[in-house]
Amino acid sequence: MPTLALINFNIVCATLGGFISVFGLVSYLFKERFYLSEALISLLAGVIFSPHAANFIRPKEYALGSEQNLEEITMYFTRLVLGVQLVLAGVQLPKRYLQLEWKSLSLLLGPGMAAMWLCSSLVVWAMIPNFQFLHALIIGACVTPTDPVLSNSIVKGKFADKNVPRPLQRIIVAESGANDGLGYPFLFFAMYLLKYTGMGGAGYNGGAGKAMALWFYETWAYTVILSVVYGITVGWVSRELLHWAEEKRYVDRESFLVFAIALALFIVGTCGMIGTDDLLACFVAGNVFTQDDWFRLETMDDSLQPTIDMLLNLAIFMWFGAVCPWSSFLNNNIIPIYRLILLGVLILLVRRMPIIFAMHKYIGQIENLLQAAFVGFFGPIGVGAIFYLSVSREFLQGIIVDGKVRDDAQKVSEAVDVVVWFLVICSIVVHGLSIPLVKAGYHLPRTISHALSVGSTPEAEPVPIANVQHTHSTATQDNNRGRKRPGAPRSTTLQIGRSIIRAQSMDQRQLGTNHEGEPERPVNLVVQEPDNEATPGSNTTGATE
Repeated sequence: MPTLALINFNIVCATLGGFISVFGLVSYLFKERFYLSEALISLLAGVIFSPHAANFIRPKEYALGSEQNLEEITMYFTRLVLGVQLVLAGVQLPKRYLQLEWKSLSLLLGPGMAAMWLCSSLVVWAMIPNFQFLHALIIGACVTPTDPVLSNSIVKGKFADKNVPRPLQRIIVAESGANDGLGYPFLFFAMYLLKYTGMGGAGYNGGAGKAMALWFYETWAYTVILSVVYGITVGWVSRELLHWAEEKRYVDRESFLVFAIALALFIVGTCGMIGTDDLLACFVAGNVFTQDDWFRLETMDDSLQPTIDMLLNLAIFMWFGAVCPWSSFLNNNIIPIYRLILLGVLILLVRRMPIIFAMHKYIGQIENLLQAAFVGFFGPIGVGAIFYLSVSREFLQGIIVDGKVRDDAQKVSEAVDVVVWFLVICSIVVHGLSIPLVKAGYHLPRTISHALSVGSTPEAEPVPIANVQHTHSTATQDNNRGRKRPGAPRSTTLQIGRSIIRAQSMDQRQLGTNHEGEPERPVNLVVQEPDNEATPGSNTTGATE
């Protein structure tokens, strides 16, 4: 006998598929008319379907009730999304972009990231009571990278095409792709120091010397440099193999189009096996893979990659809405809610803007202060921050003394969870609503002013038909004599009864066309041309039916 199978798999498939289908029906309206980002919409959907509301998505049940399992699921999900996004970010950059724009990228990835790290850490240190600066450096490192997923909302679509110059779009893509993988040195610099110097180095010998030795060896040599070398190798080999297969006609179109996404999955898996930086390797591999611009040009008009990109975005931000620890923003022992809100405002204002304004004259893609303000403000915090949040909590939970997590590590772990999640939510909401609010603020005063001016315009008195005929004959006589009537208006308005006919002067002195390109119907009126001199060969007497 048929029965209802309300199991988690069926509910999740129905919920996710239903949301994506409904969103797809109005996606153009939301994204291209209202300029709302799909990240913000997906986050709100995740909250609605989460245990806090409809309870269709139940993350803890999927993790078998374990917080540790839930964090692992979130970390692996973010790794997958970031890996695919970063390969695609590298692929969409033009030929030899990293080599040609090395100066601008060096400024953004060197002093730019360092200043963002320090500014964020100082704000965190000032706003969280009884918090050490070393602890604040860990939180600051998590939110230092700009997010490649959220950055797409300002470098793609109608708004970007109209308002953001192409060079500026590309430098934003390149920076957000590269700095996601370069967050490791900032994060582990503070965490190694915490492990070996915090609470007098209880449980761990070696002090700051050992912490710095591990930082140079494990973080820089093994994690960063090895990932760059690995990304270059995999990208170059993949490009040559695909060239060879295409020349031999061994690869079909479908496999050709999906090659970059498969490459991302391969790099994420292999880098995870050897424990190196898969994010940086994915971006480097994607850029090297299209070093000759061949693959990018071949897939420029294809929609498979943007489609996969959109599906991953919708899924990951729905997950964030469901797993976000909303209650911890109000109930925690780290920071009160009013300080947390002020912290979010300050981070969005001072994390990135000061250093961009200081360096914008040396970054060729930023031409003026307005563009510098745009680049400084739109440095979103998103999927990358949640990934580093998971990495840092996994490391901190491993600092164990006498069978339990050391007190300072436990405090930092709780603070990271609350603060980073809150900053991510702030960034998604603020950056997701910034463009619609700016557009509304620009158009609303003009709309209100126009409505008030139209409403206050007095009605004109009807013009008698006899006067219209007199005007007709007078205008005809003046035009025939080649004289210009003084004070002739740009447009002549003739009102018969309550009907107003506006006859616009035509630059070519002939019957025009309407807005759809079709010939205008002639009217029984003669329109006086306002030009100072009659154009030879022009029709000054109008058209008569």
